[in-house]
Amino acid sequence: MLIEAATDVLGKFPLEGSSGAGCVASALITKEHGEVFTGICLDMHCGIGFCAEHAAIAEMLKHREKVIDMIVAISPSRILTPCGRCRELMVQVSRENFKTQVIIGPTEIVLLEDLLPMHWKQTCEPEIQVPN
Repeated sequence: MLIEAATDVLGKFPLEGSSGAGCVASALITKEHGEVFTGICLDMHCGIGFCAEHAAIAEMLKHREKVIDMIVAISPSRILTPCGRCRELMVQVSRENFKTQVIIGPTEIVLLEDLLPMHWKQTCEPEIQVPN
């Protein structure tokens, strides 16, 4: 279902110059309401673009949800593993997203926490005070 939803929005859309959008698409389903949200990447000059997962997460947040049950990112030729920035974004949105199921292959799913071993949010003690 998520791969099909991402495929529906996938497609190269030329922008100014050699920039483009849509060469990567993402779809996620939320834990609380089971809603599906999609997004496409913006591949811009000077690094000001963003990943498809970021766009899907922004759509999710507009609907006041923050816990992702499952997510996928795809290109025209394959399923992609989320980059480090996307992995970190999911955890920054909610610690519960450590348990997000990430589709990384046609028949392979892993938990986000397995893609973020020894993550600082899992290993830090928020109640510890650092001396001045």
